[in-house]
Amino acid sequence: VRLVESGGGLVQPGGSLTLSCEGSGFDFSTSVISWYRQAPGKAPELGDLVVDIYNSDGSVNVVESLKDRFTASRDNAKNTVYLQMTRLKIEDTAVYYCTVFKGGNFHWGQGTQVIVST
Repeated sequence: VRLVESGGGLVQPGGSLTLSCEGSGFDFSTSVISWYRQAPGKAPELGDLVVDIYNSDGSVNVVESLKDRFTASRDNAKNTVYLQMTRLKIEDTAVYYCTVFKGGNFHWGQGTQVIVST
């Protein structure tokens, strides 16, 4: 199982950013993929859930506090999920990880860092 996040970077408050997570080594189209975020240097497993992206119809469940700014989608043909973030705030600064539960374990990517700053 391999997950690779990309798309992070430096953005000003109020800006937008789209993150990508490409998966391989498992049946991507039947898997629920989630995005978490965590402070740099801390374990992603202890981070905060951002969104679950379901497999059956691609529906998403964004945590309530972020619903008005974040959304997510998936492209099973590309084995990729996306996290679309708008009206970014300084407190959105974090390392963003995607994860999938397979074989009794959560598998994590290496993360992509988002810095919201002036």
